[in-house]
Amino acid sequence: MSKTQSPRGLTRRELLSQTTALGASFVVGAGFIASGDAAWAMETTSLKPETFATLVQLARDIYPHDKVGDEYYVVAVKGYDTADAAPGIEAGIAALNAAAQGMGNASYLDTAWERDRVDILRGMENSAFFQQIRGGLVTGLYNQKAVWPIFGYEGSSFEFGGYIDRGFNDINWL
Repeated sequence: MSKTQSPRGLTRRELLSQTTALGASFVVGAGFIASGDAAWAMETTSLKPETFATLVQLARDIYPHDKVGDEYYVVAVKGYDTADAAPGIEAGIAALNAAAQGMGNASYLDTAWERDRVDILRGMENSAFFQQIRGGLVTGLYNQKAVWPIFGYEGSSFEFGGYIDRGFNDINWL
């Protein structure tokens, strides 16, 4: 053990500084994943931490939004971390990793170029696994009220009498 390391292992500050230096998601220990920018951390219960980190990257690649942080993608896919869903998700991620290895990468998560990851996804877009994740993301990502302001959506207008008097006519993107 080094002089700077506590007897308990890494301190939170040390952990975050090392993740920032790495610049990517990584697995810290049994069931715990942290992002390199310290924007999110997650403890998994049924999925392997590497699988969950890959699932977050997969979600970002399926519905890419530069203005949407990884923490929203984490929320969108955390429902797959259940005992019932885990076997199918683990198998799907294994197939994704095998496709990445066929392109000369260690895994899908280690595939640095977005274009290469998109090519991998195109090769499996008709699979049940891909369709399950893609379909779940539609509601998992876009039904988060915290994401709505990022897209300029003000939310439901039903309770305010509808959109006629609340911006129906402000088309500033045309």
